[in-house]
Amino acid sequence: MPLELGPEAIGQWLGSFLWPLFRIASFLMVIPVIGTQLVPMRIRLILAVGITVLVVPLLDDVPAIDGLSVEAAVIAIQQILIGAAMGFSAFMLFQLFVVAGQMIAMQMGLGFASMVDPTHGVNVPVLSQFYLNGVTLLFLATNGHLVLFDVLIESFHTLPIGMEGLAASSYHDLAHRMTWLFASAMVLALPATTAVLLVYISFGVMTRAAPQMNIFAIGFPIALLFGLFANWVLFGDLAPRFQRLSEETFLFMRELQR
Repeated sequence: MPLELGPEAIGQWLGSFLWPLFRIASFLMVIPVIGTQLVPMRIRLILAVGITVLVVPLLDDVPAIDGLSVEAAVIAIQQILIGAAMGFSAFMLFQLFVVAGQMIAMQMGLGFASMVDPTHGVNVPVLSQFYLNGVTLLFLATNGHLVLFDVLIESFHTLPIGMEGLAASSYHDLAHRMTWLFASAMVLALPATTAVLLVYISFGVMTRAAPQMNIFAIGFPIALLFGLFANWVLFGDLAPRFQRLSEETFLFMRELQR
């Protein structure tokens, strides 16, 4: 029996495989660890195709429309936006610790000590890279990547494939999420920055009391050592903080779908 390739057949094939692939691929291109330069583009594409093959049988029926119509293009764009928005929400979780490390490094005088971040190819302070490596290991050790995939598959049921994508309020909430990033980074860095600030205040008082003493000549290494000690104490409480912020991120990703 010859294979019939009409507009309806092409549209059904497009909707049952390519539309979920667009959402999954855009999600994998943005999320932490997998969406970085550490994972080659071909590996991400193969992983997206493999996940799509496993997910397609679990999905509801997609709209049967012409695969070459304007409606099909709109649905494809909607799927890309949904996947990118969800992946960007998880991406902000990791950048939170990068920003916190930058705040602490600038306060303790390590802002000039920077290195190239191999995951994104940009210069970041060494302290930010230290925090980023720590939260990446915690993320993988606690199976956070599996939770991300679970939220992604859940989105196909809460936000099925169709002409309707994310609501306008969801994009507003995603943009407003940047305030959560900076506020959480400030709360995370506040103990270390406050401790270093107290050291600088004490040096200022000593300078006023004894102007002939060159306090700032020894103040910088002492502030640096005290800042490293404060980070050592703060790093011991990193796991529960990361767990709480991860729960907030996953909850926000689920609310974004609704």
